[in-house]
Amino acid sequence: MEIKGKLLEIFETQQVTGTFKKREFVVEYADNPQYPEFVKFELIQDKCDLLDSYQIGQEVNISFNLKGRKWVDPKGETKYFNSLQAWRINPAESANSAESSAPMPSAQDEPEWLASDDSDDLPF
Repeated sequence: MEIKGKLLEIFETQQVTGTFKKREFVVEYADNPQYPEFVKFELIQDKCDLLDSYQIGQEVNISFNLKGRKWVDPKGETKYFNSLQAWRINPAESANSAESSAPMPSAQDEPEWLASDDSDDLPF
């Protein structure tokens, strides 16, 4: 899965156990700008360093996996937990830069039948 959002918070890496570490961050996901969502992601193990080159306010594309876990507490009650585990972060390209880098089609690229002036002639 992938979304684009603006970095709002970047937390420090937490050493959870001797062999497990994680780092959390929050993005503002504005698919509907009138009602933005604030989504918390986590990075684990060697992916914790992915955020080092980013700053608060920067637009990023985040590739992530949706994880779900089941846990039975000491009372015997079943609990469910979800997490969004990011595995890739890239700077987002603005719409203007994407448009300007896309090649514009030229008249040479058009099929011959489209470029002709003969409006009476059908191409088939």
